[in-house]
Amino acid sequence: MKNIRYLSGTGVAILVISVFSVACKVISPDTGELALKDAYKNKFYIGTALNERQIMGHDAAAIQVVKENFNAVVAENCMKSGMLQPVEGEFRFELADRFVEFGEQNNMHINGHTLIWHSQAPRWFFKDDQGNDVSREVLVQRMKDHIYTVVGRYKGRIHTWDVVNEAILDDGSWRKSKFYEIIGEDFVKLAFQFAHEADPGAKLMYNDFSMALPGKRKGVVAMVKKLQQQGVQIDGIGMQGHIGLQYPAIDEFEKSILAYSDLGVKVMITELDLSVLPSPWENTGADVSANFEYQQKMNPYAAGLPDSVDNVFQERYLDFFKLFLKHQEKIDRVTLWGVNDGQSWKNNWPIKGRTDYTLLFDRENRAKPVVKSIIQAAQQPHSDEKKKRKQSI
Repeated sequence: MKNIRYLSGTGVAILVISVFSVACKVISPDTGELALKDAYKNKFYIGTALNERQIMGHDAAAIQVVKENFNAVVAENCMKSGMLQPVEGEFRFELADRFVEFGEQNNMHINGHTLIWHSQAPRWFFKDDQGNDVSREVLVQRMKDHIYTVVGRYKGRIHTWDVVNEAILDDGSWRKSKFYEIIGEDFVKLAFQFAHEADPGAKLMYNDFSMALPGKRKGVVAMVKKLQQQGVQIDGIGMQGHIGLQYPAIDEFEKSILAYSDLGVKVMITELDLSVLPSPWENTGADVSANFEYQQKMNPYAAGLPDSVDNVFQERYLDFFKLFLKHQEKIDRVTLWGVNDGQSWKNNWPIKGRTDYTLLFDRENRAKPVVKSIIQAAQQPHSDEKKKRKQSI
């Protein structure tokens, strides 16, 4: 509603408009509905990953989609250790600085991704001048120096950090990364400790893929419980949402939301995308080191997505958002891994040169039909809200 008053003075009529919050709704030009971020305003953040072209301002159409629909951002690549510190002691902050500035200028929730990850880490991190593995003490110091420098630079500006990424395997055992081989499982505790020391006000997350698998769930829960017993600050768990048309089972995904929330931490749905393409393997992970040769049969939709597949895609996305809404009290953020289909990493992983349709906006930055359904779903009362209403009667 608008309250309009006219004030006269010096012969000039001045129009004063008081706009209440209910009038501050942003309407999506594609859907005719509330924009995504506004529909979910009182539920959880709706985020997206930004690539280099968007961070540098070279992709105006995608940037407009981001500003209209998302209120949280994460950098797809430019904050990973190999990008930030390719040579020991030489930090390259230009892209990361621009990313943080974009989030600040648009009043967005900013997530730093990622501090400690075995993949996309610079080779020097684990080696001495002779090419041998460094000692435990040296690697711990390098971790500390990196985390202190990066987190310290953005102290008070980045709201949440993915402190450690992908330390647990699908069967629940520890990944035998260089961090694990040289330091042992304490590398996770130390990473969280250093991040908290560098910025006590930031929220700290553990992030991993295949988080709906029972084995992975058990291993992550055990790890987090041990960290909590050691007095380590861990504020949330990121469930990477790299899903397909058939996997994971949605009830298993729900079990994991509940299991992680039961630890007393917030759950984040991170890196959400929905691949429609056949997988070259049986497992449902997202190990970026895997790669397979191109075969035409593995790229069936290069000319476009058939309606029969698109319908399943739409229903699948909506089902997951309904699940997130069901557990909105446990979830703090849902982040899509990219803005539009053209920039999705799944076009080139695990097989290069394919055409996938994984996100909520197509290659022309148009909202897909499911976006309207997702927005409408947020406007319906859900189980928790219904219970509250009954209790208040």
